[in-house]
Amino acid sequence: MSTMKVLNMAGAEVGSVELSDAVFGIEPNEVVVHEVVKNHLANCRQGTQSALTRAEVSGGGKKPWKQKGTGHARQGSIRAPQWIHGGIVFAPKPRDYSYVLNKKIKRLALKSVLSAKVADGSLIVVDSIKMDAIKTADFRKFLSAVKADGKTVVVTPEKDDTIVKSARNIPGVMTTTATILSVYDILNAKNLVVDQAAIAKIEEVFA
Repeated sequence: MSTMKVLNMAGAEVGSVELSDAVFGIEPNEVVVHEVVKNHLANCRQGTQSALTRAEVSGGGKKPWKQKGTGHARQGSIRAPQWIHGGIVFAPKPRDYSYVLNKKIKRLALKSVLSAKVADGSLIVVDSIKMDAIKTADFRKFLSAVKADGKTVVVTPEKDDTIVKSARNIPGVMTTTATILSVYDILNAKNLVVDQAAIAKIEEVFA
């Protein structure tokens, strides 16, 4: 087991915590992480693009000129794809891009990104993340005290509306709970700030 120092919200070291190697100490699997990120981005796609085929463009019901004898190429409709204002060949239509991945793959990817954060020193453990009132300035001071600059994901054991509302107006900062961690969000963040109680819950759920 690896040992991490535990900070308080003022940035002072107040103890240490042992991290499970089964969750925070595995060899990161880049192939699986890539698959999960690709799945996340695909599931985020709206798929609402649409264009009209030649059958859907209004007009063009009359043959523009007779078949033979004009010197022109033969044409059947002024809404054929080669005409201006004609229909689109193989026009894109609304579709669902989402697909499902195996739970084991998603779990391995999550362990991989958590282990990578520990390996590069981007995991910050805090003894207890609590806010008495909704204060964005106070939450910003807390992040500065624990040296969590830039994009940061803050993980709490349970949803806390005071923390969520204090952090939501800080650019690049997002909050989540230990049971609904996102591989993409963790990978996209520079720092991962975790409540010590959330560490135990993560190990319980994902070990």
